Amino acid sequence: MDIATLLGIFSGVALLLASIMQNSGLELFISAPSAMIVLGGTIAATLVAYPINELFGVMGLFLKVFITKKRDLYDLIDNMVMICSVARKGGVLAIESRLDEIDNGFLRRGLQYTVDGKDENTVVTLLKKEIRQIQQKHRDGWQIMSEMGKFAPAFGMVGTLIGLIQMLSALDDVKTVGPKMAVALITTFYGALLANLVFIPMTVKLKRRSAAESLEMDLVLEGITFIRKGVNPRFMKETLENILENAIGKKLKREKTPIQTPAPKPAPKPVPGTPRKEGVHARTRKNN
Repeated sequence: MDIATLLGIFSGVALLLASIMQNSGLELFISAPSAMIVLGGTIAATLVAYPINELFGVMGLFLKVFITKKRDLYDLIDNMVMICSVARKGGVLAIESRLDEIDNGFLRRGLQYTVDGKDENTVVTLLKKEIRQIQQKHRDGWQIMSEMGKFAPAFGMVGTLIGLIQMLSALDDVKTVGPKMAVALITTFYGALLANLVFIPMTVKLKRRSAAESLEMDLVLEGITFIRKGVNPRFMKETLENILENAIGKKLKREKTPIQTPAPKPAPKPVPGTPRKEGVHARTRKNN
């Protein structure tokens, strides 16, 4: 569960409610017709803009905003380096028994293609095709969410215009002008709130999640290429870590404990009264 997303939404709503309750009653900001105009209009416009099958896919991505998946890319690199070492010693077929132990599905499929004997061009083509499909799916998701962030304020203004028309049509009753104007502005409030607290922040989060997953899959693709070529595991590790650090823009290398070299033991001090041992050179000079 992504605590940051839930905390952001709940804290934003709580702060708004607290500020409203300090100056007026909450009932002034509750309007079912305004909510229907904003929510209904946003959903209707989205249905017009996108096919229904893409919208069902967005629902799954919407749930992913609240679910976080911990990605330790350095552990992923270490696992691929270990697999590379096994392949160098026992050949590519030696990694077949380890496929079930691999949690990363993309890595497992790439290695399975390799074990099955597919040539390098075929493996790279299949994996790149899968990367493009996933990137397109993610792009469709955050683009739809971004458009909903534009539709919501627009329908807020539509609701406000409806309220103003109703208000101007009843100017004879001066006492109702103020309340009707307030109701008209509530629709704009709902649209701005949905766009800036829900749709736009979720678009940003989906973009970041998509970029992180694309980076992970690119690392796996490079790792599988190295494993097939049988490169030196140390070279593979350094290369993949450099790719990772260049992609994230800063170094996040884990601290390695330096090898502790034991200090030489000091020579024992001679005990007083004990004759001093002569070295080989001293005995040689004495004999001469």
